[in-house]
Amino acid sequence: MALQEQLQKLREVGPRGVNFLTEVWAEMRKVHFPSRKETYAATLVVLVVTVFIAIFLGVVDFAVSHMVQAILS
Repeated sequence: MALQEQLQKLREVGPRGVNFLTEVWAEMRKVHFPSRKETYAATLVVLVVTVFIAIFLGVVDFAVSHMVQAILS
């Protein structure tokens, strides 16, 4: 009995798999991929913001460490 049930499940997987891949293909057609220019612009924004935050955190760390050392000494 268990073997019959497993075979039936395997027969159902085929059409469901095809249906899944058909739906995936349909959704992929709706996806908007950025152009090279948009990708460069977004990358530049990420790099500038990252550098700005790194500098800000470095300054804050430097100031706090000097304040703590002044308090402790």
